[in-house]
Amino acid sequence: MPAGLNYPSPRLILASASPRRQELMKLLRFDFEVRASGVPEEPRRGESPTRLVTRLARAKAEAVRDTRPDAWVVGADTVVVCGSEVLGKPDSMEAAGVMLHKLSDRTHEVLTGICIRHRQLRHASYVETTVRFAALSDRDIQEYVSTGEPLGKAGAYAIQGYASRFVQHIHGCYFNVVGLPLAHLHRTLMQLGFPPDG
Repeated sequence: MPAGLNYPSPRLILASASPRRQELMKLLRFDFEVRASGVPEEPRRGESPTRLVTRLARAKAEAVRDTRPDAWVVGADTVVVCGSEVLGKPDSMEAAGVMLHKLSDRTHEVLTGICIRHRQLRHASYVETTVRFAALSDRDIQEYVSTGEPLGKAGAYAIQGYASRFVQHIHGCYFNVVGLPLAHLHRTLMQLGFPPDG
């Protein structure tokens, strides 16, 4: 735990393999460990984006909580929604290019579901941020895809990376777009009693 804090050190687990979420979690200055959940991030037929992210966040938290029932476990899942289409993580350069063409000169939403599990406690919620992209030329997209950054990112972009030059406007939590809405998570943890007294 960082020096100078008086919080006790209950076991907090981030159920995510995302290095971006891990870096963001460090900003909360809580002692935590990382355990990947291994939950497949597949949407169900007819499932709304909000149901998708809350279901996956819950599934990730549950998968890790089953192995550590006394721990506080945080599960999270992020998707990009453009129009009525959910854009997950592209599995190829070509798929990334297709997604970026869809985002060009449009406003889209970024949703992150959060689930917190501790013993019998289960709290699920989501945060939404609106992002506006500039018009992207074919060259813009080709150059960005060639960096490799879009792979493994919801919506095929990282707002904190090279894609920052495409962002014209953002309404809501910036960190939500990176993958973890910090203010929301911190407030929710405190309201639920983390860290416990004593």
